[in-house]
Amino acid sequence: MIRILLVEDDPMVQQINKQFVAQVDGVLVVGTATNGEDALEKLEKLQPDLVLLDIYMPKLDGIQTIRLFRERGYQVDVIIISAASDAETIQTMLRNGAVDYIIKPFQFERLKQALERYQLIQKTLKDERVTQKQIDEWMYKHAQPQQVSLPKGLNETTLGQIEQYMSQATNAQSADEVAEAIGIARVTARRYLEYLENIGEVEKEVQYGTVGRPIHRYRRPKRTK
Repeated sequence: MIRILLVEDDPMVQQINKQFVAQVDGVLVVGTATNGEDALEKLEKLQPDLVLLDIYMPKLDGIQTIRLFRERGYQVDVIIISAASDAETIQTMLRNGAVDYIIKPFQFERLKQALERYQLIQKTLKDERVTQKQIDEWMYKHAQPQQVSLPKGLNETTLGQIEQYMSQATNAQSADEVAEAIGIARVTARRYLEYLENIGEVEKEVQYGTVGRPIHRYRRPKRTK
């Protein structure tokens, strides 16, 4: 049984993640913490095998916490679960020994995949010697991303172009602006933007003018947790 310490400051998110973990065989949440200071205390008492660690937390954030894990020599593995999606933060966490990184919001299957992969690694490392085949299996078994079916009429190429454009936009964009930038019809751009809104990749703002209909504008969501 893999013993897990769950570190998350948002009570609702903590409860959801705890319920997710409970659906995976062979793992058990033995404790929870709401910040890095709390996590260090629980780590001493509970001696978990794995920590599921948030980054944006009061008192002691995830970056400071994982660094203290390493400085103090704690033999514990860490999976990051955070809304932080910038390359610098991800690289910092990986360099400090995180074995996986899950960006919020995420689906249950992604966490399940991470925990099952971790279980496979721990099972394999119990052997006196490890073969290249075993290493390749745990490193690459889940390397191929699951295919998600898009709604009828949408395609991956155009979606990717719009996602890239929205990720680089500094201001909220209307369907007209996106359509002009990508080279597609306004109604098509709006369909893609509505799809991205539905899956949480963009947020919609309503801009009211003095006359006429309000304008819907879209931007990448602000990551706060």
